[in-house]
Amino acid sequence: MTEKQYCYKYPRPALTADSVVFGFDGADLNVLLIQRKNEPFEGDWAFPGGFMEIEETIEACAFRELREETGIIPAFMDQVGTFSAIDRDPRGRVVTVAFYTLVKLQDYQPEAADDAAHADWFRIDELPSLAFDHTKILRFALSKLKERLKQIANDQLQPVTSFSVPELQRLYEAVGNER
Repeated sequence: MTEKQYCYKYPRPALTADSVVFGFDGADLNVLLIQRKNEPFEGDWAFPGGFMEIEETIEACAFRELREETGIIPAFMDQVGTFSAIDRDPRGRVVTVAFYTLVKLQDYQPEAADDAAHADWFRIDELPSLAFDHTKILRFALSKLKERLKQIANDQLQPVTSFSVPELQRLYEAVGNER
């Protein structure tokens, strides 16, 4: 069987997915980070993520990379946005699609695997410096989470999480840094 080859006149960027996993412990907002095992940014902290396979969707890539690097499989992930700064990855032209999810921290204990040396929860106000453009991605993800919480509170929609109303209030305060 002949392997399919792709030949294009123009260079093609690589595509990755990154996952921002927020964990709420009832009082503080946390975020899941992995310590990179490989270059670039070996030893630095980043969001779980990686390159999309040719036969998968970007959403499937986000779930796969999160599971492979941390063992975590969330119930849902929503898209944060697309990040395509030309110099965002020193390996070359890489575009990423970022996703976020929110979980009860006590229900998810990460275990580093694959190309993650370590995986751990960090309080949102005590983060190490982040690799790539992950600080920018985090700002956008926090904004999306805040919008989602406002929607739940304002529209009286059925909660998509198992948080109580007081927990949702404390969570909103932790995300927005306001009462």
